[in-house]
Amino acid sequence: MVERERFVIHLPVAAGDLVGAVRLARVVARWASLLSAADPGETTVSAEDDQGVRHRVFCDLRLPGGRRCLLRADHDGPCARRLTR
Repeated sequence: MVERERFVIHLPVAAGDLVGAVRLARVVARWASLLSAADPGETTVSAEDDQGVRHRVFCDLRLPGGRRCLLRADHDGPCARRLTR
């Protein structure tokens, strides 16, 4: 089986602090999840001048069926695709 080449789009969006960056990243990633090519579970944020140190936004563990957990990276309890209200 021949693997198809894949490319990743890096879309810089600026925020004033880490908490704001994570919050904004969650909104953008959830919006992008409407696109079949998007994988919001892989979303990370970093300081502009230290992009090698990344902070994971979502838990990202695989759920049955191959989709990813979309709860915050440090959540308590079982993984899920959406917040329980």
